[in-house]
Amino acid sequence: MCFTVSVEKRAKEAIREYLKSNEGVQMKFNFEDDFYLVSGFSHPKMPIIKQGVIELSEWGLIPSFAVNEEKANELANMTLNARSDTVHEKPSFRKSIKTQRCILVVDGFFEWRHEDGKKIPFYIHPKDNTVFYLGCIYNSWVNKLTGEVKDTFSIITTDANELMEYVHNSKKRMPLILNKSDISKWINPTTEINIVNTLMQPYKTGQMEAYQISKDAGNSRLNRNIPEIKNKVKYPELDDKELTLF
Repeated sequence: MCFTVSVEKRAKEAIREYLKSNEGVQMKFNFEDDFYLVSGFSHPKMPIIKQGVIELSEWGLIPSFAVNEEKANELANMTLNARSDTVHEKPSFRKSIKTQRCILVVDGFFEWRHEDGKKIPFYIHPKDNTVFYLGCIYNSWVNKLTGEVKDTFSIITTDANELMEYVHNSKKRMPLILNKSDISKWINPTTEINIVNTLMQPYKTGQMEAYQISKDAGNSRLNRNIPEIKNKVKYPELDDKELTLF
């Protein structure tokens, strides 16, 4: 799955470049925050790319059928991710996948390997030190009591590629990572659904790298939003040679 990401310098640079390269795209806010590590369970507001606009959206898609804020908050904790193989079936997602698709730009993301009863954290990033473009879906939920509108999103996940099968060896899932050239197709609400389905594939292993980091990455009681959280750490129970196979 994908519950923890990094959105900082490279992601912000990629968003600025997207604005320059796509005339007419609107972005009516300043996004200066650095999220070295941020958990979806804190429901952060992140910049997402939609057709013609970049907007701040809260992580955890709230479907339109949520009747009140309590139910909305409950559902948001269950919709941080949407599986590619069931996204067309789940009531929370099946409307959004048709016409409400967006992109979250990240520097990388975090995942944990289970090894002899222990959880070993990894940071996964592009091999060429650029960014990942994560395929997402969104929905704007209206609180019928207050009139408040919440723009919310969920990250699509796919089967794991070879590298992520090793790293995320319990669930064997990974976020949907799209090629830069496929962004326009993904966010266009008129793109035929069969084309959308062909885009929901595991990302190429050879374009990713992963390395071990501090177990502090999994401790929500600590301040994990620091640059050092991504420093490399070696664990004797893991052999780095295994990662060189990918």
